[in-house]
Amino acid sequence: MERRPGHYAVRSVLVGAAFAGGWAAFLTIGDSWYQLAVAVLLAAVFAQIGLLAHDLAHRQVFRSRRSSEIAGMLAGNLAIGMSYGWWMDKHTRHHANPNHEDHDPDVSPDFLLWSREQAAQSRGLARFIGRRQAYLFFPLLTLEGFNLHLSSVRALARPVVKRRGVEASLLAAHAILYVGALFTVLSPGKAVAFLLLHQAVFGVYLGCTFAPNHKGMPTLRGEDKLDFLRRQVLTSRNVRGGRMLDAVLGGLNYQIEHHLFPSMPMPNLRRAQPIVRAYCEELGVDYLESGIVDSYAQALRHLHDVGAPLRARAGAPG
Repeated sequence: MERRPGHYAVRSVLVGAAFAGGWAAFLTIGDSWYQLAVAVLLAAVFAQIGLLAHDLAHRQVFRSRRSSEIAGMLAGNLAIGMSYGWWMDKHTRHHANPNHEDHDPDVSPDFLLWSREQAAQSRGLARFIGRRQAYLFFPLLTLEGFNLHLSSVRALARPVVKRRGVEASLLAAHAILYVGALFTVLSPGKAVAFLLLHQAVFGVYLGCTFAPNHKGMPTLRGEDKLDFLRRQVLTSRNVRGGRMLDAVLGGLNYQIEHHLFPSMPMPNLRRAQPIVRAYCEELGVDYLESGIVDSYAQALRHLHDVGAPLRARAGAPG
């Protein structure tokens, strides 16, 4: 549980250098279609900043709440245009009740449906998408970046964001600098293409980071009650991989350990895994670990199964 200041110092410097280097390349290349390659690069950097903000929100980096909030707002609001306060509130509720349909905002039936009960109650667009949601999952992730920005702005009108004035100012500064840079350096057509590609890849990267962790795992409803250990372990999935995968997924591939010890620094999760796995085996608690491809396959099969009644109903005569 000890802090890892050296790790986070190096990680912050590397991500900050990539952020600065990406925008330096943008200014150097100028009005060119080669900027689309820069858009992809910066999308990956934005996602890495988002993962760093995630660790800050869990107070894995600093002991002080104030230091975590300041760094989190600079990384989230100013650098990538995502409200730190909104995301922290949403993510805290997810950690408290992962995959609980009544309490976890990550499995609310907005566009995608996560259980057959949700499918039976679905209406309108969710019902239409639900029929083919397994095929639409990755295409829909291209909109996730835009959704994060929109949700951040909408959250400023609600009391869940405590420092609304500061967060609004930082979000506005991000929007002005980001859009201003695009339309100052690039022609309007190239600027729009850069924005769409950048936000689409950003959304896909973040979605692919979080999707393997809980999607396709059991969901809870109503009065379903489990003790803390089972609530966190049985609804989570780990993803096998080496240190490269740790870096790409920000350590979230150790989702079980992260949910059990959310303030544990990311590089320590690998060390905790053998202890947690052995303890779950001792208690007879299922501990699921899959390869990266298989984890996506499990999630997509679950989405396809949830939509089966809707497809059957749509194909029924009358």
